Amino acid sequence: MEPQEIREGYLVKKGTLLNSWSAVWVVLSEDGLEFYKKKTDRSPKGMIPLKGAKLLSPCQDFPKKTLVFKITSEKKQDHFFQASYVEEREFWVKDIKRAITCLEGGKRFARKSTRRSIRLPEVNLSDLYMQMKDQDSGIREIKLEQNNRLFSYCFTGVTVVEWMISNEKARNRPEALVLAVGLMNEGFLQPADDTSKEAAEGGEQTTFLDDTKALYYFADSGFFCEGYSSDEDVLVKEEFRGNIIKQGCLLKQGHKRKNWKVRKFILRDDPAYMHYYDPSKGEDPLGSIHLRGAVVTAVEFVPDAKKYDIDGNLFEIITAEETHYFLQAATSEERKEWIKAIQVASKSGK
Repeated sequence: MEPQEIREGYLVKKGTLLNSWSAVWVVLSEDGLEFYKKKTDRSPKGMIPLKGAKLLSPCQDFPKKTLVFKITSEKKQDHFFQASYVEEREFWVKDIKRAITCLEGGKRFARKSTRRSIRLPEVNLSDLYMQMKDQDSGIREIKLEQNNRLFSYCFTGVTVVEWMISNEKARNRPEALVLAVGLMNEGFLQPADDTSKEAAEGGEQTTFLDDTKALYYFADSGFFCEGYSSDEDVLVKEEFRGNIIKQGCLLKQGHKRKNWKVRKFILRDDPAYMHYYDPSKGEDPLGSIHLRGAVVTAVEFVPDAKKYDIDGNLFEIITAEETHYFLQAATSEERKEWIKAIQVASKSGK
């Protein structure tokens, strides 16, 4: 009997021999993980047997990369993967753990945490993060001014600590700090200003600051900063103000060479923009699509496209300026989700 496929999709993988990272199509089955250069390839570039394998998430071997997890095979070979957003990593990690557990003969999968700062193993950080984001009982995202800069959709380190204590997530401030560090290690919380960034990158024992001058934001919020910035990676643009309503990897056709490449897309509303990135490189976007007044439809073929480059699940965005973008989703269901989300965003905001 052929192994059952559990999950498939795009992830960014570190090369085994080189230090380069590239987007690959990954297929998880009951006994292994196969990865392909392109979704349409028939033969995988490689296969990772899961029998006897170990999974580490989050993996902090690469300080400048977030959302990384590591699979170590029975033969002690390490494989590093990077997801596009928090929920995507959680889905992959959960299914891989389940597959490894099944291969171990039904034994409960248990692994000691590699995060030295975490002392509360019974706490589910993903659930805690969702509670912190709750619109009614969670942490309020506000505007704060500091050093001639205006930070929007953020909060202070003190706010996080006091919320955890008042909501009985921690008994005292030291325990709350432990949880906050764990949330940062997982990529749920991000440092917003120079003070919090210096603490996070300093390698000290306490990378999260219980301080009114240290600012933080949720990883999938509409955070932005205005004014003078000593940090070049702060993007001061109107189009980044909207809340993130959907994100993930899609195939995009280039306008000049008509070739297809995997791009990470982030969809925001009010103002309605889709920014796309090289998933294997930095955080700076390659471009943006202004969706106000745009039309999005499913299509069966793409003009000037080579047949072997694409394989269904296509859709087209036509902007108000009549620029055409052709994209391909991994599945028909994913295509429907993207079309619906883009249609909603295009009718709202600026």
